[in-house]
Amino acid sequence: MVQFAVGDMAVYQGQGIGQITDIGQIQVGSAAIEVYVLRLVENGTTIRIPTHKAESVGLREVINPAEVPGVYQILKEAGRKSEDKTWNRRYRAYMEKLKTGSVHEIAQVMRDLYRLKGDKDLSYGERKMLDQARTLLVKELSLATRRDETDVAAELEELFTGEC
Repeated sequence: MVQFAVGDMAVYQGQGIGQITDIGQIQVGSAAIEVYVLRLVENGTTIRIPTHKAESVGLREVINPAEVPGVYQILKEAGRKSEDKTWNRRYRAYMEKLKTGSVHEIAQVMRDLYRLKGDKDLSYGERKMLDQARTLLVKELSLATRRDETDVAAELEELFTGEC
C-alpha cells in the first residue's frame, strides 16, 4: 500500500499532479475515514481521497529518476500507426490510456499523436488530448528530474522535431 506524508507530490490518474497538503479525517455516517487532502498543481482543486483506497482510485507516487530513461525510450520508439482507425476510435483508445494515469501510457499517447500529426491533421479532440498528454508528461518528468518545466518541454519537442 502506497503511503504519503504531508508535502509529498503525487499523481492522481486523470487529474494530474498534486501535493498532499493534509492527512485528516472525514465523517461518513458513524465512521471516521482517514483521507489524503490533495491540492492539484494545475488548477488548485482540492480532492479528498480515502487513504485505504488511494492505490485503487489511481493515486500514485511520481516516478523516480531511474524510470525517466524508460519514458524517453517509449517516446523514441516507432509506435503503432493508427491512421486506419477513425478519429473517434483513436480518441477512445487514447483516452483509456490517459485515464490509467501511467506515465508510460501517457508517453505512448503523446508519441502516437505526434507521429499521427506528422501524417495528417489531428481532430480538435486529438489536439486537446496531445496538449493534455504533453502537460502531464512535462510536469511529471520535471518533478522526477528536478528540472524546470520549460527545459523538459523543449527537450520533448526536440524529440519530435523534423517528424511533424
